[in-house]
Amino acid sequence: MFKLLKRSIMKMFREFLVYHHSSLEFRAKLLTLMVSSNGEMCECEKQKLKEIAHEIYGDDQERAELLIDTVKEYHKKIITDNGLDFEHLIQQVNKEVHEVKRFCEKIDIGLLMKLHECIDEEDEEERLFQLRIIEFLQNLKEECKV
Repeated sequence: MFKLLKRSIMKMFREFLVYHHSSLEFRAKLLTLMVSSNGEMCECEKQKLKEIAHEIYGDDQERAELLIDTVKEYHKKIITDNGLDFEHLIQQVNKEVHEVKRFCEKIDIGLLMKLHECIDEEDEEERLFQLRIIEFLQNLKEECKV
């Protein structure tokens, strides 16, 4: 009960209560681009998201769970068309990378490819769409090196 209440409070006030919240939110946006590209999140994506969050934050269980919750929040906003759409999210990522150069380091193509594994091989359109997202993010990362 206490843990659930604490998570709810952290989600509502993450901007004030979470150290480097902007970094966490940027990572959440990157992951949301991948899971929202094909509509609803499948079980494979949920499992990979959990693995990725724990890989990024290691022993910091709370931060990993907050990352997962933030991805789900952004995903829900996109799916329900509640103040965020896919194109706007892409624009936000692009803008934030150009404004905060350290965010380039947060773009980990290897981790994003783990989510790409969840797309059904027979769904060629979805596979190509996700590959284009990955290509876009790779290009953003390359721009930072220049």
